[in-house]
Amino acid sequence: MKTTNTIDDAVSDGLPIRHIEAFLEQLRTARYAEETLRKKQWVLTAFARWTKGKNIALTHLDEATIAAFVKRLTGAPVARVQFEIAVLRLLLAYLRGEAIVRFPTPNNESAIDHINGRYVDYLRQGRGLAENSVLVYAPFVRDFLNSQDAGDGRVFPDAFDAMTIRDHLLIRSKGRSGEYMRLMAVALRSFCHFLFLRGDTPRDLADSVPTVSKWRQSSVPRFLTPEQGECVLASTDRSTPRGRRDYAILLLLARLGLRASEIVSLELGDIRWRSGEIVVHGKGQMVEHLPLLSDVGEALAIYLHEGRGTSASRRIFLRMWAPRVGLTGPSAIGCVARLAFARAGFHPECRGAAHLFRHGLATTMIRHGASMAEIAEVLRHRSQDSTAIYAKVSFEALRGVARAWPATGGV
Repeated sequence: MKTTNTIDDAVSDGLPIRHIEAFLEQLRTARYAEETLRKKQWVLTAFARWTKGKNIALTHLDEATIAAFVKRLTGAPVARVQFEIAVLRLLLAYLRGEAIVRFPTPNNESAIDHINGRYVDYLRQGRGLAENSVLVYAPFVRDFLNSQDAGDGRVFPDAFDAMTIRDHLLIRSKGRSGEYMRLMAVALRSFCHFLFLRGDTPRDLADSVPTVSKWRQSSVPRFLTPEQGECVLASTDRSTPRGRRDYAILLLLARLGLRASEIVSLELGDIRWRSGEIVVHGKGQMVEHLPLLSDVGEALAIYLHEGRGTSASRRIFLRMWAPRVGLTGPSAIGCVARLAFARAGFHPECRGAAHLFRHGLATTMIRHGASMAEIAEVLRHRSQDSTAIYAKVSFEALRGVARAWPATGGV
């Protein structure tokens, strides 16, 4: 069934019918509903006729063309305007991906854009940071560069000094949390080291970035007890495709202690059914092999067979709505965990819902006599300092070494 049969042949002189049909077919493959495709078809037809009337060549389509087109909707509901913009941006991305329309050329890339782009490349390729870490660091550095703009998009790194960095931190610290400032300091320290390695600054200013106090091992990690974890798993309705997907995700969190980013990046080839292994792409571009536990393997097999559906994506876990592609990022795993907590009536007072399973796994291991080295191996910590915090949740062992609190008149 084709949804494009009603498109006026006269449109072929502007945006050719074959491109509209091919675009809609790609959306159909991505599991968009037919009703949604019909709505998108109407927008595409109107856009094609408009470009023909304005004598806009196909190769000249860009974001400015889309903006000019939607200006005709003055006074229309905001939802309609946003829908048409979204449809046409999808079309433009498709046309560029098929090399029908060229990508815009960065003719006037500013010095800030250039330096920030090089820094992001350094984080990804030179440091091997996970994409989630890059997304944390980059905005802090962009903000710093913008604050040093000379007025015409230029910056002069060789003029940076300790006072420049200190003043920036002090200005940005107002009303900010300690964790926010700590991350900003880490990002700026990394950026200063990058500038020195590139030869943009005569000395490494990383040591000039003030430290933000955060006492190591100052708190007990929040975690799920085994009973709470099983309750959360039992609350998942595995009779639906969404439930089968979410149950498999929750098991990976609870049984293997995977990070949210590691679950998002899992691909079909990462499940080694014959050898009973799962390949995990961890932090710092580390690739590790973990045992595929029987209940985890069973949940994955059921989801892949009965819940995932067909998709061109190689990612294991897909969105439930079109386009049927991989999950957008670690936040999607956190959303799955929070919804599961709500169903189970559990309301943790902390951020990082998905990470509670990881803490819970480590806590259960140490209470069953596992050593720090064994926990570090399971959680794939590169430094055992990251594992040391779990020593504080072994309350039974701590009671044996705790000294009585002194009181008046003796103990």
